[in-house]
Amino acid sequence: MRIALVSPYSWTYPGGVTRHIEALAEQFSGNGHEVRVLAPFDPPDAQSARLHRGALPQERDVPDWLVPLGRTIGLPMNGAVSNLSVTPEAIRALRRELEEGDFDVVHMHEPVAPAICWDALTFRGAPLVGTFHTYSTNATSNTIARALGAGRRMNALHARIAVSEAAAWTARRFYGGRYTIVPNGVHLPEQLERAAASPAGRLRIAFVGQAVERKGLPVLLSAFEGLRDHVDAELVIVGAVAEEVEPLLLDPRGVTILGRVSDAEKYRVLREADVLCAPSLGGESFGMVLTEGFAQGTPVVASDIAGYRDVVADGRSGLLVPHADPVALAEALRDLALDPARRERLARGAADAAGRYGWSRVSDDILGVYQQAIVARERVRAPQSASERVIQRLALVPADGQEAVPPARIPSMEPPPPGGRRGQVRAHLRRGAMVAAGVGALGLTALALERIGLDKVATSLVRSSPSWVIAALVVMCLSMVWRAISWHAILRAALPDRPITRRAAFQGTAIGVLMSATLPARLGEPARALVVSRRAGRPRETMPTVVGTMVSQTLLNLLALVLLAVVAFSSVRIFDQHHGALVALAVAPLAVLLAVLVAPAILQTAGSERFGRLHAFMRAARGALAQVREGLRVFRHPRAAAIATAAQLTAWAFQLLSCYLLLKALGIDGQADLAAAAGVLLAVNVTAVLPATPSNLGVFQAACVAVLTGAFGVSTADALGYGIVLQAVEVAAAIIMGVPALLREGLSWRDVRMRALHSTPVRLPPLAGSVSHADTFDR
Repeated sequence: MRIALVSPYSWTYPGGVTRHIEALAEQFSGNGHEVRVLAPFDPPDAQSARLHRGALPQERDVPDWLVPLGRTIGLPMNGAVSNLSVTPEAIRALRRELEEGDFDVVHMHEPVAPAICWDALTFRGAPLVGTFHTYSTNATSNTIARALGAGRRMNALHARIAVSEAAAWTARRFYGGRYTIVPNGVHLPEQLERAAASPAGRLRIAFVGQAVERKGLPVLLSAFEGLRDHVDAELVIVGAVAEEVEPLLLDPRGVTILGRVSDAEKYRVLREADVLCAPSLGGESFGMVLTEGFAQGTPVVASDIAGYRDVVADGRSGLLVPHADPVALAEALRDLALDPARRERLARGAADAAGRYGWSRVSDDILGVYQQAIVARERVRAPQSASERVIQRLALVPADGQEAVPPARIPSMEPPPPGGRRGQVRAHLRRGAMVAAGVGALGLTALALERIGLDKVATSLVRSSPSWVIAALVVMCLSMVWRAISWHAILRAALPDRPITRRAAFQGTAIGVLMSATLPARLGEPARALVVSRRAGRPRETMPTVVGTMVSQTLLNLLALVLLAVVAFSSVRIFDQHHGALVALAVAPLAVLLAVLVAPAILQTAGSERFGRLHAFMRAARGALAQVREGLRVFRHPRAAAIATAAQLTAWAFQLLSCYLLLKALGIDGQADLAAAAGVLLAVNVTAVLPATPSNLGVFQAACVAVLTGAFGVSTADALGYGIVLQAVEVAAAIIMGVPALLREGLSWRDVRMRALHSTPVRLPPLAGSVSHADTFDR
């Protein structure tokens, strides 16, 4: 049989689909079939690096059966990077090979992926088979694909394969049709030779995958850092390179990074590991690495997500744990470390499960689907009229000759959130509230622009003085420097024995401000804590204290907000009916400051054994206060406290000056003076406590309008224009100061974001009657 295997992905940036096609081609060729693989191919040169965000392709030999189709571009999709060809040259090369190949079957992988397989769906010279590898719940991208004609194009398929129930769920949900489940294959060793299992209290963990967010490596690193306090653990990372992993590490002890290795080396690592860990966050349709672990007799601890649930039999070939939960992952790994007999049972189960996925069996199943496609094509009678030819050419009816199966809403494969039905309702309410807040903010901004008149706002912006705007930007950057000086004084008082320099404090401050300015959640705080904890050494030990220093700085910020409220009311009548918004904003920091001051006393006395949840919450809150207590040490040292307070208030003074300079820039300083600038600064900081959008876009401008128009009589157009310019200055200052700080730290925005999402140190409670690893091993 002459078989064409069509891949949309680059052969030299191999992922799971490419490995699947390569193994299938070798299996078919070994069984006497003629195979051609049609796939893009990126040469190892500078242009490839430019097209793939600096990533160089692997230097791979070109097998006799591979037909290169040109270069690709790296595009972010489904939590990873897809290297796809979108050039006309690739399409022409594909069509030429299909027309001249005289194939008995054309098997395309990911038929929806642009542009190779998308175009191959128009070929009518052979039976067409499509394999769906992706699990996706993204309604937006799949709806766009349907709108572009994906459903109709896939009518041209004579048979459809899905590598798992998860992949079939996506295809049925968004495109309809009938699917045969044929899993990804794995190479089975002729004779399984497992390394000796580690004794109780020791665990060798392997991770195989890229350092992309979807694979969940930061979750594993966080769990490993907590696990190491209890058992003698070792983590070996394959696939991700040191430059990608090191920025995510708080403490490198026990971590070995091998990077990209040969298959033989990968299999050796899997054989020698006690467990393979796959902490993916979602978007996995199958997980070939799981079956690679099974083939080496290695059990798996994996996230309980749709694609992995098809492969891992929980309790027989591995364990499933809640995704994105480093504590649950660390507990599962600790249990296995302390129970070698259970590890051995799971290893036997993994080895038994591997047989289902051997390539000889998988290739036979796929050949069976090919025969179905050939029969289906022969069964459909040749078109007898021009209208029938048009219908067949445009794939207006299914090519398999069966009744069409439309897409349908089918039950989700995602696990319910903790708490059952109530937890699910709470999760939906939280997501809905965040979406509503963001949409509401943008909607109010659009409504304001419509009512005010875009031309008036534009006129206000054009009228602004560039020199005053630049001066405001410079002053805003200086405020960041003074904030770093304040934090450095607090850090030195809290961690006197740690080598924390002013530069480290500034880098952390600048990076934190950058993250807060570019993300909707408040990830700036954990980001700057991570940067300084890395510099302080032993990050797991220093992190709680560093967080405590940020609490100290927050107290100083609350004091500054109170002073801003005083300045804001220095030129307005407090009980004027037009100043309600300003009064509410002024009361907020006073209320928070009072709560912070009385919280310790309340937490010491609150809670009752009669109310279990409340008591547990109070106990956890008291523990959290104890953790950060060292960070408040600065207030015990008058000199350090004076430096920190003066520097922090100076930072706020510079921000206030920046806000005032922008009033001059827009020519409204005659109506709004320094008190108005103080009111604006107070408003935008109070409303930014829980940002609904990146940089609180929309809410930020609404706060400016509420203060300037409501309390100081500035026109709405000028107030809105002021809010736009002020936010642009703040974001520009964050980028100007934050990007160089990232580069000096050797980090990327993605590195900081990924680690900040899982920054809370994992601390496992000791097992009853057990002795922790920290007490028995030299750290």
